Amino acid sequence: ICGLAYKGKSLPLSVFLFLVSGDITQKGYEKKRAKLLAPYVPQTQGSASVQCCMQNSRKAAGKPVILLSDESSTDCPYIHTEAVQAALAKHKEQKMALPMPTKRRSTFVQSPADACTPPDTSSASEDEGSLRRQAALSAALHQSLQNAESWINRSIQGSSTSSSASSTLSHGEGKGTSGSLADVFANTRIENFSVPPDVTATTSSSSARPATKSFPPGVPVSSRVSTKIQQLLNTLKRPKRPPLKEFFVDDFEEIVEVPQPDPNQPKPEGRQMTPVKGEPLGVVCNWPPALEAALQRWGTTQAKCPCLTALDVTGKPVYTLTYGKLWSRSLKLAYTLLNKLGTKNEPVLKPGDRVALVYPNNDPVMFMVAFYGCLLAEVIPVPIEVPLTRKDAGGQQIGFLLGSCGIALALTTEVCLKGLPKTQNGEIVQFKGWPRLKWVVTDSKYLSKSPKDWQPNISAAGTEPAYIEYKTSKEGSVMGVTVSRIAMLSHCQALSQACNYSEGETIVNVLDFKKDAGLWHGILTNVMNKLHTISVPYSVMKTCPLSWVQRVHTHKAKVALVKCRDLHWAMMAHRDQRDVSLSSLRMLIVTDGANPWSVSSCDAFLSLFQSHGLKPEAICPCATSPEAMTIAIRRPGVPGAPLPGRAILSMNGLSFGVIRVNTEDKNSALTVQDVGHVMPGGMMCIVKPDGPPQLCKTDEIGEICVSSRAGGMMYFGLAGLTKNTFEVCIVKCIHLNTCFIYGSLVFVVGKMDGLLTVSGRRHNADDIVATGLAVESIKTVYRGRIAVFSVSVFYDERIVVVAEQRPDASEEDSFQWMSRVLQAIDSIHQVGVYCLALVPANTLPKTPLGGIHISQTKQHFLEGSLHPCNILMCPHTCVTNLPKPRQKQPGVGPASVMVGNLVAGKRIAQASGRDLGQLEDNDLVKKHQFLTEVLQWRAQATPDHPLFLLLNAKGTTVCTATCLQLHKKAERIASVLCDKGHLNAGDNVVLLYPPGIELITAFYGCLYAGCIPVTVRPPHAQSLTATLPTVRMIVEVSKAACILTTQTLMRLLKSREAAAAVDVKTWPTIIDTDDLPRKRLSQIYKPPTSEMLAYLDFSVSTTGMLTGVKMSHAAVSGLCRAIKLQCELYSSRQIAICLDPYCGLGFVLWCLCSVYSGHQSILIPPMELESNLFLWLSTVSQYKIRDTFCSYSVMELCTKGLGNQVEMLKSRGINLSCVRTCVVVAEERPRVSLTHSFSKLFKDIGLSSRAVSTTFGSRVNVAICLQGTSGPDPTTVYVDLKSLRHDRVRLVERGAPQSLLLSESGKILPGVKVVIVNPETKGPLGDSHLGEIWVNSPHTASGYYTIYDNETLQADHFNTRLSFGDAAQTLWARTGYLGFVRRTELTAASGERHDALYVVGALDETLELRGLRYHPIDIETSVSRTHRSIAECAVFTWTNLLVVVVELCGCEQEALDLVPLVTNVVLEEHYLIVGVVVVVDPGVIPINSRGEKQRMHLRDSFLADQLDPIYVAYNM
Repeated sequence: ICGLAYKGKSLPLSVFLFLVSGDITQKGYEKKRAKLLAPYVPQTQGSASVQCCMQNSRKAAGKPVILLSDESSTDCPYIHTEAVQAALAKHKEQKMALPMPTKRRSTFVQSPADACTPPDTSSASEDEGSLRRQAALSAALHQSLQNAESWINRSIQGSSTSSSASSTLSHGEGKGTSGSLADVFANTRIENFSVPPDVTATTSSSSARPATKSFPPGVPVSSRVSTKIQQLLNTLKRPKRPPLKEFFVDDFEEIVEVPQPDPNQPKPEGRQMTPVKGEPLGVVCNWPPALEAALQRWGTTQAKCPCLTALDVTGKPVYTLTYGKLWSRSLKLAYTLLNKLGTKNEPVLKPGDRVALVYPNNDPVMFMVAFYGCLLAEVIPVPIEVPLTRKDAGGQQIGFLLGSCGIALALTTEVCLKGLPKTQNGEIVQFKGWPRLKWVVTDSKYLSKSPKDWQPNISAAGTEPAYIEYKTSKEGSVMGVTVSRIAMLSHCQALSQACNYSEGETIVNVLDFKKDAGLWHGILTNVMNKLHTISVPYSVMKTCPLSWVQRVHTHKAKVALVKCRDLHWAMMAHRDQRDVSLSSLRMLIVTDGANPWSVSSCDAFLSLFQSHGLKPEAICPCATSPEAMTIAIRRPGVPGAPLPGRAILSMNGLSFGVIRVNTEDKNSALTVQDVGHVMPGGMMCIVKPDGPPQLCKTDEIGEICVSSRAGGMMYFGLAGLTKNTFEVCIVKCIHLNTCFIYGSLVFVVGKMDGLLTVSGRRHNADDIVATGLAVESIKTVYRGRIAVFSVSVFYDERIVVVAEQRPDASEEDSFQWMSRVLQAIDSIHQVGVYCLALVPANTLPKTPLGGIHISQTKQHFLEGSLHPCNILMCPHTCVTNLPKPRQKQPGVGPASVMVGNLVAGKRIAQASGRDLGQLEDNDLVKKHQFLTEVLQWRAQATPDHPLFLLLNAKGTTVCTATCLQLHKKAERIASVLCDKGHLNAGDNVVLLYPPGIELITAFYGCLYAGCIPVTVRPPHAQSLTATLPTVRMIVEVSKAACILTTQTLMRLLKSREAAAAVDVKTWPTIIDTDDLPRKRLSQIYKPPTSEMLAYLDFSVSTTGMLTGVKMSHAAVSGLCRAIKLQCELYSSRQIAICLDPYCGLGFVLWCLCSVYSGHQSILIPPMELESNLFLWLSTVSQYKIRDTFCSYSVMELCTKGLGNQVEMLKSRGINLSCVRTCVVVAEERPRVSLTHSFSKLFKDIGLSSRAVSTTFGSRVNVAICLQGTSGPDPTTVYVDLKSLRHDRVRLVERGAPQSLLLSESGKILPGVKVVIVNPETKGPLGDSHLGEIWVNSPHTASGYYTIYDNETLQADHFNTRLSFGDAAQTLWARTGYLGFVRRTELTAASGERHDALYVVGALDETLELRGLRYHPIDIETSVSRTHRSIAECAVFTWTNLLVVVVELCGCEQEALDLVPLVTNVVLEEHYLIVGVVVVVDPGVIPINSRGEKQRMHLRDSFLADQLDPIYVAYNM
């Protein structure tokens, strides 16, 4: 190989030749190596810096380092721990504290592993054993890892939660947010909620518990949560490894710019390789024409010769099958299969049919008979594993294979059949995904003897299929590799020649005899050469790990077939028996010799057993794959010949697919051994693994392709895959391993299935497993069980490591191990781990021999069904391909924007309702300026006309009010206010009533007395501490002179419970209006002008701000008139209202509109729906209501509660065909999914799909849009979410990726104008831009009512002007909501094209992250979709970290499953990295009466440690 480099200089071939070949002594080697490399080494370093290529040989000379857990072993025990120690030592200097996750103790009570697993099927595996560890762990290793005092220790002392029992506040203390509410309300000035201060600046100290822990300097002890977030921020501030060119400019391109390769990365420099040929396949005169012919020959001429010996559970030989028996029993079976299963005219099996072979691993004899019986009958055997349960890992895929092979018959033994899972009536269960099978027992007593004249048809081997071997792909799908008869024969010949088999030799087989090398050597080549196989079943190895060595010793076996794990087990147990001899072995075939750690296993085994007669040249690693069968095998050596080669390669080079001798960094070196030469009769080349197959250069790593007669012919039934795999470059070719060839020696560095390609670099899963195991895994990892795979997240592969945690591992140990693994992998492999999860012992899906089923584990991870008990996500360190944060363009003024829009032909985004001047109105109402006058006029003109009707939960009328009754009661309340309250005109009066008619009478009573009413929701008797402070706050802020209420509520306000929450002595005068004196008011107050205040409207915004707005009499009349015109309300009409009547449009509809328009309002208090869900819909149906108003909460209650009861609604006679408009009153973006669900659900009881619509109002103007009766239906559009983040509106088609469905918020009311404005520059925007909605209308509120009367805010929010443009003279009010206007194709009532207004969200709720504007609801919608157990979700930011809170409605075991799912979806769909994931109980996220999430209250509760979370994960 040319083109190898050392310290940046290229090395000649002679140097490399020496470096990869063995040498006599260590000293001689060192000398020779130093001399050869001298010209290439900088003089200063001298020979000391030259490292030894034979690290492993050196290791082998001393005592081997065995790294194991107590119970067991794993495939890769001897990882060089020096590398890991060095990596961890690097980090020792940095005393960074990782915040440890907070976990509620009850969540993860682990049962002991032994309890969950019977000893026999224990987690032991192909890769692991359930062995008690006898060799004590080498003390040196223990010492060194103890010294690697990780920086994590400090985090555990510095973190205020070091114990896992860190449950925060107990449930008993209530989930109320009174404290934080009061704090928020205290600042009642109206302003955009300022950016939260950096946690570092917080000085408040937590009162919850004494701060006794020591904290890192500079972090004040404010609360546990903020301390942890500060730790997280400190960690994230550490410089990342400089990534590749990582940013793509995301300006509406759908495709991510691929990171550009690093210009300094190593590139292959060799010439193009030439294919390597194996030696020719020798022609031996007595080789049989077919394998069946060999069986016939030995079965008839050498009948007494032993063929196969089976062992019992204790490892003693229990039965030996002779060649005669094998022949006669196979004949009987072949005859039975062809002639005895059906009738003569309708046989069940015909030659060429496929048959499943279901035999347990401890019964090789029955399997061998069945296999050869099938060959003789010319049916095609498909050996599979014995199914244990309906839900075996990968069982469904096996079923798919059986189905695609058209298998209807399964052969098995009587014992195995009895052990299969059965249904109650004794039939074998239908395994998931399997076809219906007929089970045939092949025990001798059930077989028919063939007549003398019957002979099987044995023809010369051709290309017809002989058998099908199954293989599982990386993705978990199972494929059948079809092997032809000629390939089977040629492979046996090639193996016989390569291994130099001679007749009568004994071989010991520890492998699975149903597939791979176990089948090829132990069942097929065995018969070809009349060998005697001793089959050591897996169950024996578990109880007696040395059994195979004893068999070699007892039977003087010449060949043994093993895996690394068997070498390893034998070393563990070798003290049990000192007197074994392995001197008879000429070949110890290590079938997973292609593994990166096999070299150390082989070395250690040799060093231990050389004294027992094992010859160094007997160790023969080989490489195999189901498609190409044996690819290469080291030939048995000649005693005294030099030992085979080693290569010490740079892992960095390997990750770029290039061979570089490792000279720099000992820690990132990979030592590989050769797997011998190409098979006889074969030809091999190395092709590039990606793209069309091209030959590699000589110093390039690629995928092996083999051309040979001995290899699979196709994947059964998969023509396309077959073409890509078996017919590459017109040679028969096989996917297997990534490797390179030196001379004609083959070196394998990993399997294609274990390849992880991250940011264009290739890593090997096995190497990462090895690193994980080298990090003091004994305390934490159960039996060394670690799985590594990659998942695709945000345009790249991300590495996930999952390990089983020992039942006795403590929380701190686990977390410390996880942090160390992250550092070690980062240092050694230069790749970040995206997610590291620990699951309880014995819970990962297993392969048939107990290894970890990787693809199934990956599926569980992606589905959220892995149930980890510890998890650490590191998206901040891994994800380096995020788009660049957006830079706002400075200096673009509003005028430029306007000119730009004009040039682009876009109109200014504005719209208006019908013109009030042109609309005719009822003169009788118009001449009354004030609502009080209208009521008096109605009391005279239509005294008995009913205005209000109040219903209870049963649907019966509990109270009514006619015009006259309302007028008289209002008069009596007014006189009480004057007499008892001694109030003057203009005093504020708080009305504290449950939803009903009393509230309405009290309101008009105040107006009659000249007082200003303030409606307030009454406190809830069950949660006074949470609700009473809000009442208190409004009473104080409004400076109320008096409270009007009912007797019950009056008692509650003065009760002892209330005193605990607020100071009850400072309430103003409280008057109960239950028993009023019959005293008339001397004179009804008439305001001097219509600009006087009518009432105050107080409400708490979703950001936790309490705002009161002033409504003048003119605004009230204007609003009522606009609603009357829009909804065509007259005295003959009835409307049903199911809303809270305390603020906004809900209050207006409940109390004001009926008096103005004269229609009858049927009032349904929303809380009554909790006891009778049918109430609202049955009322609408019963009274044949045309127009009804409700809130989202009511609609959600009906959708969730009545969704499956539509038939019951029909049977009750409920019919909604009368409904013309069903309006949802809200101050938010329309919830399209909810309104659509509601329409669809109740379509069957007559609800028109066009009926449901929404309103839009805000604090400055409570009703801007309302659908009404005339005018076009509400329109919907799909907009691009990515553009929306840039404040641009781009319409897309339905189903486009990253699209968001928006619905118009009703029609703009008469007399209302809106314009879309840039909130920063206050300039008008064009149609295609997202901006703040500004409104101008006669019914806009006149200003904020605050204690401080902040004039600048008043002017800014209520009387503001555009900075530029035609509309600059108009006074506008700012709604604080973002939206856009779009001209539709529909015609408005005026005859012009209709302009639709779309509301996107509240401006002060938006999150500014990475320079983009995000709406919390969009992130929440994505998160809610990820897992069935997420009930509700809310997001907020804290110090630029995105915090996601999810409510878990499943069992607490699922809590940690949500962390990766939430992180993935937010990254994929919103290009954001989640900083903290908080999992809480259902009902923790506070929701107000309008059904809106109170995200700021949630944030305050989180930071004050009041959520009692199930789990808090801090993403690194």
